Amino acid sequence: MHLHHVQIAIPTGGEDEARRFYGAGLGLTEVEKPAELAGRGGCWFRDLSTGATTLEIHLGVEDPFTPARKAHPGIVVEDVATLEALAARVAEAGFEVSWAERTSFTGFERFHCRDGFGNRVEVMTPVA
Repeated sequence: MHLHHVQIAIPTGGEDEARRFYGAGLGLTEVEKPAELAGRGGCWFRDLSTGATTLEIHLGVEDPFTPARKAHPGIVVEDVATLEALAARVAEAGFEVSWAERTSFTGFERFHCRDGFGNRVEVMTPVA
C-alpha cells in the first residue's frame, strides 16, 4: 500500500494563488487534471524532480472554504541543505516560514508554512 495524493481545499477562484505557493514556492510541477474532473476547478501538483512521482497534491475547490489549520501534508526532503533551501524559496515567494518547531520532532528537522489560503504545510528531513 502507498499514498497516491493528498487533497487540500482552496476557495473558488484560488488557482492562481495555489500556483504561486505550490508551484513557485514549493517548486512542484502543475499537471493537467483529467478531463472528467477539470470542470470542478482546482489544480494538481506533483514532484517530478527524480523522474518519478513521489509526491502529489490535489487542490480542490470547497465552498464555503475553511483553511486546514491543524491537518496538513508532511513533505519529506533529502537533507538539511535541501530543507533550508526550500524554506528560503517559500519565503522568497512571499510566504511566512516558521522554524519554531525545527527540532521538536525527534529524528527530524522541519519548518511549517501556510499557503496563501491559510492551509498548513510541514516540510521535514530525517537527521541522525
